[in-house]
Amino acid sequence: MKDILLIGGGGHCKSVIDVIELENKYNIVGIVDKKELISKEILGYKVIGCDDDLAELFKKYKFAVVTVGQIKSNTLRVKLFNLLKDIGYSLPTIISPLAYVSKHTIIDESSVVLHHALINAGAKVCKNCIINSKVLIEHDVVIEDNCHISTGAIINGGTVVKENTFVGSNATTKEYIEIKGFIKAGELKK
Repeated sequence: MKDILLIGGGGHCKSVIDVIELENKYNIVGIVDKKELISKEILGYKVIGCDDDLAELFKKYKFAVVTVGQIKSNTLRVKLFNLLKDIGYSLPTIISPLAYVSKHTIIDESSVVLHHALINAGAKVCKNCIINSKVLIEHDVVIEDNCHISTGAIINGGTVVKENTFVGSNATTKEYIEIKGFIKAGELKK
């Protein structure tokens, strides 16, 4: 197993820990969070550094994933993703073994697919995305960079979710449309 750092220690981090433990591809060596949280534990994993330590940690660890969530803004997720790329980290995809991802789907770097998500043939999930629990992404959907598709959302066939978009819990889209911005929980996008 390859060693991996988790960047961000909030609620989303806990969800990603659960997936990584089930996926059994990576060994979590620690979490990077705020300086004042160093030595605290999250689900048994220590906070071993802050953002200022990332370049030094790269000397020992080559893999990392952004585990900061996204509700009001994705600014921090994007900043951390770019910082990790600039340093040289490898940013693998993390996919729950409880999710279904078609072999005809592309999931790009540092994207996370959580439990019971379903991603059908021809879909593409770009970089640094969160595909949350019980999301349905239908055929030929494109989820552009830095998006969060929240719990239980349904993205119907051929839809393009533009870069930096947040789709709230239980939101549903019509097929073959383009959406961007902040789509509220439960909202139907026509």
